[in-house]
Amino acid sequence: MVEATRDLTEQVTVRERIDAVLSVMGGFGGTYGKGRRLVDALEDVAQEALLREDIGLARRFQHFAGYARGDLFLEILENYYDEKARQRSEEQMRRMVAMGADRAAAALDVLCRDQPDATAGDARDLFRGIAQSGDHLGLGSGEGGIQLSTKEVRRLQQFGHMEIVLRSLPRPASPEAARMMSDVLADIDAGLLAQLLEMQARRVGLAALRAAVEDSKSSESALHACLKNQEWIFGGAYVAELARRQYTPDAILDIPLLRGDGSLHVVELKRANINDLVIRRSGHLMPGAPAHHAVSQAQNYLRIMDENRHSILADYGVDTRRVSATVVIGHPRYVNGGVTRQEIAETLRTYNAHAVRIEVITYEGLLDSAERMLAFSSTRQHSDPSDPN
Repeated sequence: MVEATRDLTEQVTVRERIDAVLSVMGGFGGTYGKGRRLVDALEDVAQEALLREDIGLARRFQHFAGYARGDLFLEILENYYDEKARQRSEEQMRRMVAMGADRAAAALDVLCRDQPDATAGDARDLFRGIAQSGDHLGLGSGEGGIQLSTKEVRRLQQFGHMEIVLRSLPRPASPEAARMMSDVLADIDAGLLAQLLEMQARRVGLAALRAAVEDSKSSESALHACLKNQEWIFGGAYVAELARRQYTPDAILDIPLLRGDGSLHVVELKRANINDLVIRRSGHLMPGAPAHHAVSQAQNYLRIMDENRHSILADYGVDTRRVSATVVIGHPRYVNGGVTRQEIAETLRTYNAHAVRIEVITYEGLLDSAERMLAFSSTRQHSDPSDPN
């Protein structure tokens, strides 16, 4: 699959990075290479493709990197990017559907034979009973039994994950609502459907972040996991989250964001549960030590990016000259000393007014801003484009 992607781009720099991946893997037709080196090489291709505005290729190599890290099954990649493998999977699914329909017909034959006066309700009860008894069915241990391979077990796990995803989707409240939903989906524009799905995914991601913030035990890693590939939360100025987090030996960035002009913006994440985010000294409010430490860390990152600008631009195609940063830290619900939300917001606003390249915000401010963005986007989607008002 990696080899096949070379023919999908004319960008020389992207091809060079694909060749680097193949070199790690042992060259064309060579042995498969594993480890962090391969993941980094795949992420470099994704980042270069993103910089060249080839979103499809970037997403493909992000998936490849996910597989190399162990986050994705190979079968998922094959269904996306290997036509023959997808055809085999589709044929297998068709056979499974046909087999299931055949078994269902056989079950109905038995029902009609034993109960000639059986109704549609009896048939429904029969299949509900079969479904409920599924947990008690087994393959048997004799020679006639079937031994599932690891690949088949993984496929069952995938189906289970899909079931969980489908189960979490909103359901119509009545048969009438279901029919209305069916009519809408039959005529809906594919682009609009994609937007609706994206909006739903954003709401789910925002809810997960809010839950992590409200958990006083959440670590920086837990918060980072909720914000991964959620660059929209930080505003519309950012095109995407870059795959590579390390551009120099002594700086690993939490969330590197790409601006529309190709420059870098750094997001530094700290915990939400910080008691002394804002403190009161001699009657005046000021940011506490954790905020100052986080800003100092961000300042060091900016200095390193400035000092290594030329090498980073040459090696990775990212412009780090005058890179900016956002520090996300704390939440008013955890602050001690009787400091109100309004006082925290005003204190940080005053603090930021004297900074040039670094902004300090709370998780509450980040969540509120993202909620307003979602509400605005939802309003635009539901407005009538034919209405001049």
